[in-house]
Amino acid sequence: MHHKAFWSLTKRANRGFRGYPIATIAFYGPDDRRAPRLATEHLSVHFEDRSALDDVSLRFYPGESSSLVGPNGAGKSTLLKCLAGMLPPTHGMVLLDGTPVCRPSQSVAYVPQRSEVDWHFPISVLDVTLMGRALDVNRLWPVPARDRKAALSALDAVRMSRFASVQIGALSGGQQQRVFIARALLQQADVLLLDEPFSGVDTPTQSLVLDIFANLRATGKTIVFATHDLAMAERSANACVLLNRHVIASGPPSAVLTVSHLQATFGGAALPVALESRP
Repeated sequence: MHHKAFWSLTKRANRGFRGYPIATIAFYGPDDRRAPRLATEHLSVHFEDRSALDDVSLRFYPGESSSLVGPNGAGKSTLLKCLAGMLPPTHGMVLLDGTPVCRPSQSVAYVPQRSEVDWHFPISVLDVTLMGRALDVNRLWPVPARDRKAALSALDAVRMSRFASVQIGALSGGQQQRVFIARALLQQADVLLLDEPFSGVDTPTQSLVLDIFANLRATGKTIVFATHDLAMAERSANACVLLNRHVIASGPPSAVLTVSHLQATFGGAALPVALESRP
């Protein structure tokens, strides 16, 4: 397996490791007695003189999926990378099962935006999927047969096993997204973080992702994903966070995705098309 390929493939999306990206997600009020699997406490991220996130405190719980909605530049990707341990916050912290997150771990799987990936890198679909074990194996050892078998099973779960030997860049956008989800499944993480998983993919892939989300929630996994699609933010999540550098609103999608909240998040320009039909 080309273990070093991950960093080229993702174009070093976590470039710099400077300043912790900050953000947290709390969908429930202070009376919620459940222990969150993932949390952020007063997270802020600054890039030189620019603020990407300000004082974000949120909670993500086992068996639930949470959607992040906001305009471009709102800090959604920064938040996800911070939650993944790829970016350190300037202030505040991220907690995984009560322990501060300082680096990527096998317990948290991250699926980047397709635009962040170098699709010309000469690596096969199977090798991309095997990166799901990258943090759990010695890169100098041959790939164990059991890992290859597990990777093929993960590809089969997203209906991509027959493309195992194909170069990743030769696939369609929807197929590429499926492979990256297979990589996350192989990682067997407790938390899955996805950046725009529904963007630029076909309807069958969207339906497949929704089915995978439902199955993962049923097994107690925690899912957090960024999206511009209000319909997906509502149908595929138990909770929704409206974000524009700070949290505008969080809670059940039906209570969060209202005209007043969306206007406060997006301002007067470039409001989502679906906004006009909102109550």
